[in-house]
Amino acid sequence: MKYSEFLERNHFTKEELIAFAYGRLVDDPPEEFSRLPAPPFLMVDRIIELERQGRKGRMVAEQDIGIDDWFFQCHFNGDPVQPGCLGVDAIWQLLGFYCVCNGSIGNGRALGCKEVAFDGQIRPHNKVVRYEIDVRRYSVLQGGKTSLVIGNGRVLVDGELIYTVNDAKVGIFTGIAYTDYPAKSKNAVGGIINREI
Repeated sequence: MKYSEFLERNHFTKEELIAFAYGRLVDDPPEEFSRLPAPPFLMVDRIIELERQGRKGRMVAEQDIGIDDWFFQCHFNGDPVQPGCLGVDAIWQLLGFYCVCNGSIGNGRALGCKEVAFDGQIRPHNKVVRYEIDVRRYSVLQGGKTSLVIGNGRVLVDGELIYTVNDAKVGIFTGIAYTDYPAKSKNAVGGIINREI
Protein backbone atom coordinates (compact mmCIF):
# COMPACT_ATOMS: atom_id res chain seq x y z
CA MET A 1 0.00 0.00 0.00
CA LYS A 2 1.02 3.62 -0.44
CA TYR A 3 2.10 5.72 2.56
CA SER A 4 -0.90 8.05 2.09
CA GLU A 5 -3.23 5.03 2.33
CA PHE A 6 -1.39 3.74 5.42
CA LEU A 7 -2.00 7.07 7.20
CA GLU A 8 -5.75 6.77 6.57
CA ARG A 9 -6.19 3.18 7.79
CA ASN A 10 -8.20 2.40 10.94
CA HIS A 11 -7.58 -1.36 11.11
CA PHE A 12 -4.80 -3.83 10.23
CA THR A 13 -4.76 -7.60 9.71
CA LYS A 14 -2.16 -10.03 11.04
CA GLU A 15 -0.57 -10.27 7.60
CA GLU A 16 -0.33 -6.47 7.37
CA LEU A 17 1.23 -6.17 10.84
CA ILE A 18 3.84 -8.82 10.01
CA ALA A 19 4.59 -7.09 6.69
CA PHE A 20 5.00 -3.82 8.62
CA ALA A 21 7.39 -5.50 11.07
CA TYR A 22 9.59 -6.59 8.14
CA GLY A 23 9.38 -3.24 6.34
CA ARG A 24 7.25 -4.55 3.47
CA LEU A 25 3.78 -3.08 4.07
CA VAL A 26 4.30 0.41 2.65
CA ASP A 27 5.63 0.75 -0.90
CA ASP A 28 6.88 4.33 -0.53
CA PRO A 29 7.85 4.71 3.16
CA PRO A 30 9.48 7.90 4.39
CA GLU A 31 13.10 7.73 5.49
CA GLU A 32 13.53 6.35 9.04
CA PHE A 33 10.15 4.63 8.92
CA SER A 34 9.58 2.69 12.15
CA ARG A 35 8.72 -0.99 12.49
CA LEU A 36 6.93 -3.20 14.98
CA PRO A 37 8.82 -6.10 16.57
CA ALA A 38 8.78 -9.19 14.38
CA PRO A 39 7.21 -12.48 15.48
CA PRO A 40 7.43 -14.12 17.91
CA PHE A 41 7.80 -10.86 19.86
CA LEU A 42 4.99 -9.12 17.97
CA MET A 43 2.27 -9.32 20.62
CA VAL A 44 -0.81 -8.50 18.52
CA ASP A 45 -2.51 -10.34 15.66
CA ARG A 46 -4.83 -7.59 14.47
CA ILE A 47 -5.80 -4.00 15.13
CA ILE A 48 -9.55 -3.74 14.89
CA GLU A 49 -9.94 -0.07 15.80
CA LEU A 50 -7.65 2.93 15.40
CA GLU A 51 -9.32 6.24 16.10
CA ARG A 52 -7.61 9.64 15.90
CA GLN A 53 -9.17 12.76 17.45
CA GLY A 54 -6.55 15.50 17.45
CA ARG A 55 -4.11 14.85 20.29
CA LYS A 56 -6.26 11.99 21.61
CA GLY A 57 -7.36 8.66 20.23
CA ARG A 58 -8.22 5.04 20.83
CA MET A 59 -6.91 1.65 19.76
CA VAL A 60 -8.30 -1.86 20.11
CA ALA A 61 -6.22 -4.88 19.14
CA GLU A 62 -6.36 -8.63 19.65
CA GLN A 63 -3.92 -11.50 20.11
CA ASP A 64 -4.93 -15.11 19.52
CA ILE A 65 -3.61 -17.52 22.16
CA GLY A 66 -2.19 -20.87 21.07
CA ILE A 67 -1.60 -23.80 23.38
CA ASP A 68 2.00 -24.00 22.09
CA ASP A 69 2.90 -20.28 22.15
CA TRP A 70 6.62 -19.77 22.75
CA PHE A 71 6.27 -18.20 26.21
CA PHE A 72 4.30 -21.17 27.57
CA GLN A 73 7.31 -23.39 26.81
CA CYS A 74 9.58 -21.51 29.24
CA HIS A 75 7.41 -19.48 31.64
CA PHE A 76 7.09 -21.63 33.72
CA ASN A 77 7.94 -25.30 33.34
CA GLY A 78 5.03 -27.04 35.05
CA ASP A 79 3.01 -23.81 35.39
CA PRO A 80 2.58 -22.20 31.93
CA VAL A 81 1.45 -18.58 31.97
CA GLN A 82 2.03 -15.68 29.58
CA PRO A 83 4.41 -13.25 31.29
CA GLY A 84 2.57 -10.13 32.40
CA CYS A 85 5.39 -7.98 31.03
CA LEU A 86 4.43 -9.11 27.51
CA GLY A 87 0.98 -7.56 27.97
CA VAL A 88 2.63 -4.31 29.03
CA ASP A 89 4.93 -4.53 26.00
CA ALA A 90 1.90 -5.04 23.74
CA ILE A 91 0.54 -1.72 25.02
CA TRP A 92 3.90 -0.05 24.22
CA GLN A 93 4.00 -1.68 20.76
CA LEU A 94 0.53 -0.39 19.98
CA LEU A 95 1.27 3.13 21.22
CA GLY A 96 4.37 3.28 19.03
CA PHE A 97 2.34 2.07 16.06
CA TYR A 98 -0.25 4.77 16.83
CA CYS A 99 2.48 7.41 16.47
CA VAL A 100 3.60 6.00 13.12
CA CYS A 101 -0.02 5.90 11.90
CA ASN A 102 -0.18 9.61 12.75
CA GLY A 103 2.87 10.40 10.59
CA SER A 104 5.67 10.19 13.16
CA ILE A 105 9.08 9.44 11.65
CA GLY A 106 11.84 7.61 13.51
CA ASN A 107 12.12 4.56 15.75
CA GLY A 108 10.02 3.79 18.80
CA ARG A 109 11.19 3.25 22.34
CA ALA A 110 9.16 2.47 25.44
CA LEU A 111 9.66 5.23 28.00
CA GLY A 112 7.82 3.75 30.95
CA CYS A 113 4.46 3.78 32.64
CA LYS A 114 3.11 4.89 36.01
CA GLU A 115 1.05 2.01 37.38
CA VAL A 116 0.52 -1.56 36.34
CA ALA A 117 -1.98 -3.81 38.07
CA PHE A 118 -2.22 -7.54 37.38
CA ASP A 119 -5.54 -9.06 38.46
CA GLY A 120 -5.45 -12.21 36.35
CA GLN A 121 -3.43 -14.37 34.00
CA ILE A 122 -3.30 -15.78 30.49
CA ARG A 123 -3.11 -19.58 30.23
CA PRO A 124 -2.65 -21.96 27.26
CA HIS A 125 -6.37 -22.75 26.95
CA ASN A 126 -7.48 -19.12 26.78
CA LYS A 127 -8.55 -17.94 23.33
CA VAL A 128 -8.20 -14.18 22.77
CA VAL A 129 -6.44 -11.32 24.49
CA ARG A 130 -7.92 -7.88 23.82
CA TYR A 131 -5.91 -4.68 24.25
CA GLU A 132 -7.89 -1.45 24.68
CA ILE A 133 -5.93 1.80 24.78
CA ASP A 134 -7.17 5.33 25.35
CA VAL A 135 -4.58 7.73 23.97
CA ARG A 136 -4.49 10.67 26.36
CA ARG A 137 -1.89 12.75 24.55
CA TYR A 138 -0.01 12.59 21.27
CA SER A 139 2.58 15.30 20.58
CA VAL A 140 5.12 16.02 17.87
CA LEU A 141 8.20 17.77 19.24
CA GLN A 142 11.53 19.20 18.06
CA GLY A 143 10.22 20.13 14.62
CA GLY A 144 9.09 16.57 13.92
CA LYS A 145 12.28 14.82 15.11
CA THR A 146 10.56 13.38 18.18
CA SER A 147 7.03 12.26 18.99
CA LEU A 148 5.53 11.32 22.33
CA VAL A 149 2.36 9.40 23.13
CA ILE A 150 0.81 8.64 26.52
CA GLY A 151 -2.09 6.26 27.00
CA ASN A 152 -3.99 4.11 29.45
CA GLY A 153 -4.35 0.45 28.55
CA ARG A 154 -6.59 -2.40 29.56
CA VAL A 155 -5.84 -6.05 28.88
CA LEU A 156 -8.73 -8.51 28.76
CA VAL A 157 -8.61 -12.27 28.24
CA ASP A 158 -11.75 -13.94 26.89
CA GLY A 159 -13.74 -10.89 27.98
CA GLU A 160 -12.34 -10.56 31.54
CA LEU A 161 -10.27 -7.52 32.55
CA ILE A 162 -6.96 -8.83 33.93
CA TYR A 163 -4.40 -5.96 33.66
CA THR A 164 -4.44 -2.19 33.66
CA VAL A 165 -1.51 -0.04 32.55
CA ASN A 166 -1.73 3.67 33.37
CA ASP A 167 0.19 6.43 31.62
CA ALA A 168 2.17 4.13 29.34
CA LYS A 169 4.59 6.32 27.40
CA VAL A 170 6.37 5.77 24.07
CA GLY A 171 8.69 8.07 22.15
CA ILE A 172 9.59 8.03 18.46
CA PHE A 173 13.11 9.35 17.79
CA THR A 174 15.08 10.03 14.62
CA GLY A 175 18.74 9.10 14.28
CA ILE A 176 18.74 6.11 16.69
CA ALA A 177 18.25 3.12 14.35
CA TYR A 178 20.95 0.44 14.31
CA THR A 179 20.36 -0.75 10.75
CA ASP A 180 23.83 -2.23 10.14
CA TYR A 181 23.67 -4.75 13.00
CA PRO A 182 25.89 -6.65 13.88
CA ALA A 183 28.61 -4.26 12.65
CA LYS A 184 30.01 -1.97 15.32
CA SER A 185 28.92 1.51 14.30
CA LYS A 186 27.57 4.77 15.70
CA ASN A 187 24.39 3.27 17.23
CA ALA A 188 25.88 -0.12 18.22
CA VAL A 189 26.11 0.74 21.93
CA GLY A 190 23.15 1.66 24.11
CA GLY A 191 22.80 4.11 26.95
CA ILE A 192 20.82 7.29 27.44
CA ILE A 193 18.81 8.42 24.44
CA ASN A 194 19.47 12.10 23.87
CA ARG A 195 16.01 13.59 24.05
CA GLU A 196 14.55 16.94 24.99
CA ILE A 197 10.98 16.11 25.89
